[in-house]
Amino acid sequence: MKHKLAWTTFGAAGLAAAISLSAAGRSAGYVQESRTIIFDPQQKIYYADATDKSIRALPVRDNVWMIVGAGANITVQTGDDGVLLVDTGAGAAATQKVQSLVRQLSTKTVRYILNTTYRPDHTGGNTDIAKAGSIIIGGNFAGQVRGQGAAIVAHENVLGRMSAPSGKTAPTPSNAWPTETFYTPYHDLYFNGEGIKMIHQPNAVTDGDSIVYFRRSDVISAGDIFQTTTYPMIDIKAGGTINGVIAGLNQILEVAIPKEKQEGGTMVIPGRGRICDEADVVEYRDMLTIVRDRIQDAIKKGRTLQQVQAAGLTKDYDPRYGSRTGTWTTAMFIEAAYESLVKKP
Repeated sequence: MKHKLAWTTFGAAGLAAAISLSAAGRSAGYVQESRTIIFDPQQKIYYADATDKSIRALPVRDNVWMIVGAGANITVQTGDDGVLLVDTGAGAAATQKVQSLVRQLSTKTVRYILNTTYRPDHTGGNTDIAKAGSIIIGGNFAGQVRGQGAAIVAHENVLGRMSAPSGKTAPTPSNAWPTETFYTPYHDLYFNGEGIKMIHQPNAVTDGDSIVYFRRSDVISAGDIFQTTTYPMIDIKAGGTINGVIAGLNQILEVAIPKEKQEGGTMVIPGRGRICDEADVVEYRDMLTIVRDRIQDAIKKGRTLQQVQAAGLTKDYDPRYGSRTGTWTTAMFIEAAYESLVKKP
């Protein structure tokens, strides 16, 4: 049996729920909108829309969820302190559905957004979701800061790519930029009763990639360093390299611990694709290492990019990760890997 929850139309049995949820939404800074949420109690999945179930929230741990279908995957952590999101999706109309799902997962305020990259499919919802939240202020400053949304945290290179020098036009609006940045290899915070570590991985898909590790929940949000649907979308112009992606996957494997003799253990949320564990990351890392070595060997033999692309070095993996059309093709991946390997440091 599936339960529906309509934001604007309720029968008598649902009136109390409508009132309480409406009040909760206002207290969290949200604007009530027409939206029907469907909850599947057997799978514990929330669907953001009764007519389009592509945007949905899937359980990962007791207080950690993965929202899919709104761009890149979004991680949601809930608790007494509030709500924390890792990335915010592609933005636009999808953001309203993301906010509806977040309201179902918690009535608390969004306090933090952690961005794993600058890319628009990860940061497109920053503006609206941050605006609906608020930072945590204490001591003598409590009540003195008004109009300040949720904190947006990222590596400083993310800010550099979302902003622009004085006199230049920035690629993204300023209210979507990180409000807190770090330049060190790690950035720690403690929220909802657990330590959370952001780990910067230099020159992976870009020069600003981070993975996020929830220590008590034992969940890793991997960003674009790990995906189950495609080859890594290495951005050479933004400092990306194939060796950096492999190093990032090895970093994930340093943190992740498998359940003994079983699937499970540390859960890994990819940038795109299904919920995974350590074994899935190992498979992706090994695939990428093999492809890297093949391309590197071809380079040593003096092969040109065109020759490498025609050689079919990825053909045994193409049925799963490859594509001839779309925004990221196999040929584009091979070109990016090739260029990153021939590029002099």
